[in-house]
Amino acid sequence: MFKLSAGLPARTAAWVMAALLATLLGACATDPKKGDDAKAVAKLYEEAREEAAAGAYDAAIKLYERLEGQAAGTLLAQQAQLEQAYLLYKQQEKARALSVVERFLRLHPTSPAADYALYLQGLINFNDDLGLFGNLIKQDLSERDQQASRDAYSAFKQLVERFPESKYAPDAVLRMKYIIATLAGYEVHVARYYYERGAYVAAANRAQQALQDYRGVPAAEEALYLMVASYEKLGLPQLRDDALRVLKNNYPKSAWLQRGYEVQQQKGWWPF
Repeated sequence: MFKLSAGLPARTAAWVMAALLATLLGACATDPKKGDDAKAVAKLYEEAREEAAAGAYDAAIKLYERLEGQAAGTLLAQQAQLEQAYLLYKQQEKARALSVVERFLRLHPTSPAADYALYLQGLINFNDDLGLFGNLIKQDLSERDQQASRDAYSAFKQLVERFPESKYAPDAVLRMKYIIATLAGYEVHVARYYYERGAYVAAANRAQQALQDYRGVPAAEEALYLMVASYEKLGLPQLRDDALRVLKNNYPKSAWLQRGYEVQQQKGWWPF
């Protein structure tokens, strides 16, 4: 089973320190007053980090917001944006966190931390859809929105394509595979939902769509079985037998074959 990474991977402190040093040294070299301002900004950054470390996320977020304004145009301001987004993510404030990340990517597409920003964007949406099947009993499957998963996949895909050497890329690839598997599983759950309620055309179409959109996923076995069963209910023997043949050829030891035989053997159509 795929296991999710525990928490957010640690970021390299060197980038943060480079931002601080560039701010301080550059300011001190040109103007003592600006040097004092830069020191104040650095102190503000440390205060924000201390609040965050203590779990006072609301206070830290406000300090990072101030820091972003006071250090505008510097790498430190960029770091403040990302720190805000991460803490908002930790606070489960998805909309605000995404807004900050999207603003960062729009304003700083070539930032040294663009790979991290894309990873965080994907992670926010990814975690929003964890527990994908947790509330299915309470919710009509046909109405559940999977946009968060698709948005997460898009962000991870951009990360992997633009920054293949990023330290976040391997984890992004794993999460992309997980997303594909869960989206396929969702489609098959919807197909089963329709089948159990007698909507056999909808069940067959949804199962077929899952096979077309998501190849090589575990849910494909059940998708084929649902197509077989739905076509039988619809009185479409050729389509039924075609789907059954594909199921047998691709999954000769499938439990769904045995289940289908046990259920349908009295009806005289199970050909294998």
